[in-house]
Amino acid sequence: MNAKRILDQLMKQAGGSSGAGGTDLKGMVDNLSSQFSSGGGQSGDQKGGGFDPKQLLGGGALGMLIGSKRGRKMGGKALKYGAIAGVGMLAWKAWQNSRGGADGDEAREGRPMDHLEGNQQEQRSLELLQAMIMAARADGHVDERERAMLAEQIDEMGADDELHDWVERQLKAPLDALALARQADSPQAAREMYLVSVAVIDDDNPMERAWLDQLASALGLEDQLKRELEQQAVSS
Repeated sequence: MNAKRILDQLMKQAGGSSGAGGTDLKGMVDNLSSQFSSGGGQSGDQKGGGFDPKQLLGGGALGMLIGSKRGRKMGGKALKYGAIAGVGMLAWKAWQNSRGGADGDEAREGRPMDHLEGNQQEQRSLELLQAMIMAARADGHVDERERAMLAEQIDEMGADDELHDWVERQLKAPLDALALARQADSPQAAREMYLVSVAVIDDDNPMERAWLDQLASALGLEDQLKRELEQQAVSS
């Protein structure tokens, strides 16, 4: 699979969301919401107001994970995009802060995402992609049409057949925090999975908040660490 390539592109989208010249993810999400709410279809010519998902490439895949046809509130969401772009560093910093600034041991805690290579990097990428997809589905907003659109956009980013099939399975699999937590290959991976989940969810949605609480419990995150991770998400 080529999960790292896809995650890299999502991170670039996130990193450029608020900078000058960066991808306007909020605008893309707003456009997606308005197209759906006005009855725009998945395809069709632009003169008729139809919606072409390929227009969102470069920002659409992340936008799809965060937006919905019902026009979810953005609020401070843009402030949390950076948590995806800097997930490894921010998760490590949160762990240090929760321990009063103590230095960490990568041999025991696991290496941050940006320190990994090869198969380990690919596996961590899959873990983070899975966490993002599960968080996006936590309120039940991803319907069949949105699943198809998201899969198409990820394909356009360069997903191979194996990754395409994997994404399809994640979009349809039961939401199971324990099963997701079992994918974490280290304490650092668990922290990163929680952090990207925080970046995707809507804090004001009770179903999504409940998902975060379930995931934190399944990952075995202490309350102080959980709070630090959530703080890093809004401070990034």
